[in-house]
Amino acid sequence: MKYFFKCLLLMLLFQPMNLIAESARSALKIAILYDEQFLLHDTGTNHPENSERISSAINFLKNDYKLKPNLIWPSFDYASIDVINLVHTKEYIHLVKQESEKLTKSTAKLSTGDTVISKHSYQVARKSVGAVTEGVDQIMKGKASSGFVFSRPPGHHATKDQGMGFCIFNNVAIAAKYLQMKYGINRILIVDFDVHHGNGTQDIFYSDNTVFYFSIHQHPFYPGTGRPDEKGSGEGYGYTLNIDLPKGAGDKEFIHGLKSQLIPAMEKFKPEFILVSAGFDAHENDLLGQLEYSNNGYKKATEILSTIASKYASNRILFVLEGGYEPRNIKEASESIVNAMIYKNTID
Repeated sequence: MKYFFKCLLLMLLFQPMNLIAESARSALKIAILYDEQFLLHDTGTNHPENSERISSAINFLKNDYKLKPNLIWPSFDYASIDVINLVHTKEYIHLVKQESEKLTKSTAKLSTGDTVISKHSYQVARKSVGAVTEGVDQIMKGKASSGFVFSRPPGHHATKDQGMGFCIFNNVAIAAKYLQMKYGINRILIVDFDVHHGNGTQDIFYSDNTVFYFSIHQHPFYPGTGRPDEKGSGEGYGYTLNIDLPKGAGDKEFIHGLKSQLIPAMEKFKPEFILVSAGFDAHENDLLGQLEYSNNGYKKATEILSTIASKYASNRILFVLEGGYEPRNIKEASESIVNAMIYKNTID
């Protein structure tokens, strides 16, 4: 009988510790946002932004036994028109719907620019916005410590009323507005390391002092914007920071830009949430880009961004896929990023 009560006492004493340990393990989860409907956005034969670019990364993340315990795969729905309208005009949203759904088996270019669409593109773009808002919800509700959205089409070239550069709806910009609208987040950092400058994201927040937009990209290159003297306007002056890199620049220049310019800027801005436009077309051997980042470069960049998130943003960071047109690069770079986030969470 004495032995029974002793065991019961030990169970009661250690139960809070077990709950704490379980809570800690839960806090380490990284939300991966993906839906097979993303594959239905048809861009035609030989187009670099195709469904194959993300398939290998998803297959790896689903099956790697080392990563699986740290990942969760939340489901999500299509974003409502009202959520998309946080950034894009209703006229533009209707235009995308109309031009996409009138197509049959063929593809066409969206009338606002150079974005290829097919009959499913409007619904896929809505689903992509649903993925980023669910990623935000998972983090803000404490269900995940961080997240990675593997959506397509990309978004950072899309302005309020124009799709261009393979982009339809600006996923990251909508996520920022959603954070402000639903959760009252006042200071949001958007980091864009796609090889191309995110002209759409910059344009949307150019006069906004609640969203700090940082981009490091190749210049001269499409779309031609993103020079260092582009710093914002009105109340938003000083809340846009661009670093342009020459062809052939690699990890050294990438990491130096983050350390020498982003970190000091964040000591003043102190973001409450970090969104990352994660384009992998700056990876060496990409089909379109001409920079030479490595998997280790993306790992180091993630460590820097995670440190900023830990210091100011309660570890809240969400990566959202932008460009990148070599499937192996996306797989390996995203693996490096996920591993870096897991390691950072573990040591915290």
